[in-house]
Formats: sequence, structure tokens, C-alpha cells
Amino acid sequence: MICQHRNQIQDISKPTDLKKIVCDKCVNAGDTWVSLRMCLTCGNIGCCDSSKNKHATEHFKLTKHPIMKSVTNGEDFTWCYIDKTYI
Repeated sequence: MICQHRNQIQDISKPTDLKKIVCDKCVNAGDTWVSLRMCLTCGNIGCCDSSKNKHATEHFKLTKHPIMKSVTNGEDFTWCYIDKTYI
């Protein structure tokens, strides 16, 4: 499947110091996460669906921002929630 939402990607750079990136909602709740995802519409950082809280998907459901990118060391992919496809 081809993503129909690429036009919503903004010029948001992947943070260079991955050690300083956190899921703020998890930190505030005293929780941890497995991996982190960055919204490519607004730059929000949230935890992945393998994490307890699934904040990246929660962000998509609240905002309808369709595309996220992994910001975890060793992972390099971009995903469209609406089209359910890698970009």
C-alpha cells in the first residue's frame, strides 16, 4: 500500500542526542517505555505500542497526525497509522 498522507510530513529533524529523548507522559506517570516514536507533523515524542501506555498511538488518536518515525537507536522506519504501511 502507498501512503496517501506524506504531504502532512513537516520538516522535523530527528533529534541528534537520543539519550535525552523521553516520553514525557511516561516520565510524569513514573513509567518506563520500550521504544520511542516521533510525530512527523508536530514533533511530539511518545512511547511505542510495545510499551504499557502506547502514547504515540494515543497522540495519533487525539490529533489525527498520521505519520511517525522511530527515534530509538537501532530502529529506522516511518509508519503511517491511517494507511497502516511503512514509508
